[in-house]
Amino acid sequence: MYNAKAYSAASASSPLASTTIARRDPTETDVQIEILFCGICHSDLHQARNEWSGFMPTVYPCVPGHEIVGRVTSVGSAVTTFKAGDLAAVGCMVDSDGTCPECLAGFEQFCHNATLTYNFPDKHTGGVTYGGYSDSVVVDQRFVLKVPSNLDLAGAAPLLCAGITTYSPMHHWGVTKGKKVGVVGLGGLGHMGVKFAHALGAEVVLFTTSPGKKDDALRLGADEVVISKNADEMAKHAGSFDFILDCVSADHDINAFLSLLRRDGNLCLVGAPEKPLAVSAFNLLFGRKSLSGSPIGGIAETQEMLDFCGQHNITSDVEIIPIQKVNDAYDRLLKSDVKYRFVIDMASLKTEA
Repeated sequence: MYNAKAYSAASASSPLASTTIARRDPTETDVQIEILFCGICHSDLHQARNEWSGFMPTVYPCVPGHEIVGRVTSVGSAVTTFKAGDLAAVGCMVDSDGTCPECLAGFEQFCHNATLTYNFPDKHTGGVTYGGYSDSVVVDQRFVLKVPSNLDLAGAAPLLCAGITTYSPMHHWGVTKGKKVGVVGLGGLGHMGVKFAHALGAEVVLFTTSPGKKDDALRLGADEVVISKNADEMAKHAGSFDFILDCVSADHDINAFLSLLRRDGNLCLVGAPEKPLAVSAFNLLFGRKSLSGSPIGGIAETQEMLDFCGQHNITSDVEIIPIQKVNDAYDRLLKSDVKYRFVIDMASLKTEA
C-alpha cells in the first residue's frame, strides 16, 4: 500500500476536506495513474451527502469522482495495453466478474458483481473504493481507457460519465443521419446529448423551459429550440420524433414528450427524477411507442465513444476549478450554476500540506 493525497467527506453534513488515503500498490494486471483532471458529477454530491441511503448508503470517509483523466506512471508485469507516459482515463467502474453473461456480452455496467469507482466494496483492500478526487489511482487494465491525444484533457474528463451516459442510448437506439432526435434539458447531460446527436448526423431539437438557453443550444449543435412550456411550439412537432433523450432529473410531464414520438419511436430516460413519473398508457399504445432508460455503457462502448469524440473533436463544456473550491462547486451545482460541468484541476492538490 502507499499513501495518496485526496479530498473526502467525513460525514453527510461535513464539507469535503484534505486527507490522506491508502491505495494498493499495482498488481501484475494494474495500471497506476497520476490523476490530472476529475469531473464533478451530480452523483458525487448525492453520495457525499448520503442522499442515496435507501439503495446505496455512503461509507465514510468518502472520496468521490468517476470522471478521471490522467497519465500512466507505472504498470504491472502482465499489462500489455498501457505503458508509463500514456494518457489514460477511468470512468464509473473499476472491476467486474468478467464471467457473467453481461460481462461476456460487453455490458459490464449491468454485471451484478461490478465494482464502482468509489463507495463500493474493494476486493483488494477490504475497505471501500476511493474515487478521483485524489492525486492517483490504481485500476485493473481492463477498466482503463485510452484518451485521444487531440482532446483537451479537462474537457475530456466528463466524457467518462456524462459523455457515455448520453452516447450509449443513442448508439443503442440507432441515432444516425436522417433521424429526428429530441434532447430534453440543457445541462451537464443535455449539452452532451446535443453534441452527439449533431455529430451523428441527426436533426436535433432541444427542449427547454428556459428561453435564455436558446443561443447556447444552437451553438452546441441544435437545429431548433422548443420552449416546452409553449403548447403551440410543442404541438408543431407532434408524432415526428424517432428518438428523444430525456436528461431532466426534476419532476416533469413525460407525456408531453411521449406524444411527440412517431410510430415505433423511443423516449429514453437518462435523468433520474426522485419521484415516479406518471405515464399515460395510451401515449404508448397508439404508435407502438416505447419508454426506456439507460445508465453508462460498457468498457468497449466507452472506448468507442472516446474514439468518436477524438474523430469529431467533442469535449464537454467545462469550468475548471482548484480542488479547494469543491464545496463551492457543490453549492453552485445545486443551483444549476455551471456551464456545463465542473472539472477539478488536480495540480491544485499538490499545494496541500
